[in-house]
Amino acid sequence: MAMVALRRFATLLISPNPTIALRSSEEPVSSGVRCISTQVVRNRMKSVKNIQKITKAMKMVAASKLRAIQTRAENSRGLWQPFTALLGDTPSVDVKKNVIVTISADKGLCGGINSTSVKISRAVHKFNSGPDKENKYVILGEKGKAQLVRDSKKNIELVVTELQKNPLNYTQVSVIADDILKNVEFDALRIVFNKFQSVVSFLPTVSTVLSPEVVEREAESGGKLGDLDLYEVEGAETKSEVLQNLTEFQFSCVMFNAVLENATSEQGARMSAMDSSSRNAGDMLDRLTLTYNRTRQASITTELIEIISGASALEG
Repeated sequence: MAMVALRRFATLLISPNPTIALRSSEEPVSSGVRCISTQVVRNRMKSVKNIQKITKAMKMVAASKLRAIQTRAENSRGLWQPFTALLGDTPSVDVKKNVIVTISADKGLCGGINSTSVKISRAVHKFNSGPDKENKYVILGEKGKAQLVRDSKKNIELVVTELQKNPLNYTQVSVIADDILKNVEFDALRIVFNKFQSVVSFLPTVSTVLSPEVVEREAESGGKLGDLDLYEVEGAETKSEVLQNLTEFQFSCVMFNAVLENATSEQGARMSAMDSSSRNAGDMLDRLTLTYNRTRQASITTELIEIISGASALEG
């Protein structure tokens, strides 16, 4: 009997999992239950580490894209500013046919930038609604389409996606602007976008481009557009033709700036969102590490108590 007890005690000390040596083969489930909690926490820690690596990489990619596009967005502001000085920006003008051009991103994980564009677009739609008025949507970006199609599907006139698949340039945007002008009837175009201010902030903006007929009507009624009569038109073109060309060029310039501004705001928002995600992953990892250490320490303490109890039983 003494030899049998000695062998059992030796097996208890040598075994990598002493709790298994103390239990019979009929109780394998109980021996594994204690290790499951630490294994689950370890797997969770591994998942959080992988997510943190992804968010850090996405932050670096967004920072690289932001530096590349920010300068172009700032330089493009000089295209539409002369039009504002000449024609002004009249968002309060009352017209029958409004076309709301909503500029959003094709991808998510960039904070609330897309929701902001959609929210402002809906507000503009509601503000310009009336019994004799018609409001249509032209959507640039997959995220804006996904949100507006839920409640305004019948009002969507045109959708353009994958705009940023290739580097943005004026030719690409002018083709889209020309497509909108040819296929959509309008009295006023309301371009909704997010103007870049800094990495952590952007300003929702609405720019208004009037049709040549409305511009001519507003010019005749006086006000800011009444100053157009002070300019002499040279060449064979009439005033209507000049206004037609001026409106088309104004719309393409405003669209180009709006797309660049929104793309810059998107990268800044994504950079901030990924930075916050990385910090949150680090905090979660710290909490999981503490939980893992406590669970492991409790398991070791329990096993030591069982070893001491077994040794005391053998001595008794």
